[in-house]
Amino acid sequence: GGNEPNPNLGYGNPGFPNADYSGYAPQQNPYGFSPAEYQPAGYPPGPYQVQPGQAMPNQPGVPVTAWMPVPPAIPNCPPGLEYLSQIDQILVHQQVELLEALTGFETNNKYEIKNNMGQRVYFAAEENDCCTRNYCGPSRPFTMTIVDNTGREIMKIDRPCRCSACCFPCCLQKLEVQAPPGTVVGYVVQNWHPYLPKFTIQNEREQGVLKIRGPCIPCSCCTDINFEVKSMDESSVVGRISKQWTGSVNEIFTDSDNFGIQFPMDLDIKTKATMLGACFLIVS
Repeated sequence: GGNEPNPNLGYGNPGFPNADYSGYAPQQNPYGFSPAEYQPAGYPPGPYQVQPGQAMPNQPGVPVTAWMPVPPAIPNCPPGLEYLSQIDQILVHQQVELLEALTGFETNNKYEIKNNMGQRVYFAAEENDCCTRNYCGPSRPFTMTIVDNTGREIMKIDRPCRCSACCFPCCLQKLEVQAPPGTVVGYVVQNWHPYLPKFTIQNEREQGVLKIRGPCIPCSCCTDINFEVKSMDESSVVGRISKQWTGSVNEIFTDSDNFGIQFPMDLDIKTKATMLGACFLIVS
């Protein structure tokens, strides 16, 4: 159908205009404030007041990236999610942390979220403590806060500590998406399967909306990992979540990840937001 993702067109492919996502040179201070000044609770916008759709002031060594223009308000839409009404692809780029790259010491993950034109839409930051990050690994609990170009918190993603081993089907992963923070708009729950990664996207009433199915052996060696997003009866593919292979050097020396999310333009906005949350769960 017209809404099915093109399996031959990867994220960062030249088919997406102006979107070159190969290589991902480490970005230095693209938001106008240093990591030390970054406060997850308040998200100060930094010393530069950037108008919607305009680029950050050019700084030495910092690529100029425009923000996506602010869309008009939409009735009954959670504030800040209006951007999602105008896009059918999301590109998520994890920022490379120098300390982590040099020492292997896990730091809080930070992500740039862009549309397929390369315009920045949101910024996401993980919040948890040092011991949790370094000892719990992929099963760690976390809170992910997502802000827009004004520093306003528009989403919060919460994942408790769960065991994902197939021998413990009673403790499978579950993630909650809030937009705005404090108002649940959806859930992502892991479905037990002996060898396939499978998930269900639920609405705020915990009713199933979409299914996610990953590859049998999710090996990231020299290839992308693609998760198909399907209707509840799994009869049709409606989207895709992909983890890009970033090259042997990046894969060996950093855990910096790049993701792509594809969905129908007319998909419910809250479901799009929940798919963004699913991205952080299934590829963690």
